[in-house]
Amino acid sequence: MRDQAEPAGTKGRRVDAQRNRARLLEAAGEMFAESGLNVPMSEIARRAGVGIATLARNFDTREAIIEATFAPTMTAYADAMDTALAEKDPWSAFCTYVKTVCGMQAANHGFAHVLTMTFPNAPELEAERSRAYRGLRILITRAKRAGALRPDFSPEDLPLILMANAGVISATGDAAPTAWLRLVSYFLRACAVDPTDPLPPAPAAWQMYQALQRIQQPR
Repeated sequence: MRDQAEPAGTKGRRVDAQRNRARLLEAAGEMFAESGLNVPMSEIARRAGVGIATLARNFDTREAIIEATFAPTMTAYADAMDTALAEKDPWSAFCTYVKTVCGMQAANHGFAHVLTMTFPNAPELEAERSRAYRGLRILITRAKRAGALRPDFSPEDLPLILMANAGVISATGDAAPTAWLRLVSYFLRACAVDPTDPLPPAPAAWQMYQALQRIQQPR
């Protein structure tokens, strides 16, 4: 009965609008993951197969489309904390979480930087960030009580690790795609009271040479 009362073509236009929004989010997700958050909005519209005006109707700012694109990933980020909290070994739980989140950064160049940003106009994203932060404080307390995590480690140290990891991921790109693993392992060894885990292999010399060349090239 409700559909019958709508003007002719209204339902079709609504379906088209939903389809266009889904295409834009899919295109943005792909491009942010591939190239980071600074991809031109016009390129997102082109990949989605819509005009720039359609993009603007759905997302009036770059921040708006970033927020909508990464909302599911922020939920996965917080869910990873729930998984870590379920581990019995406090140090293993701490390391698992740090490696998981840094791995999420490495898998998605856009998300590498989203984790170092704040979203005051997106309460859903900030709620997930707060959920993860509350869990992090519990992880830290448990690991310290177990005598595994150095007593002066602070929850604010994790954003520092994530910022550094984002920088390495951005700088090395495909030239040395596993370099972040060694960086994170160094960080974890620095955090441990008694570090015993071996480091992953260092990037090859030719990989780091390509990475350094990549940094010098205009983006």
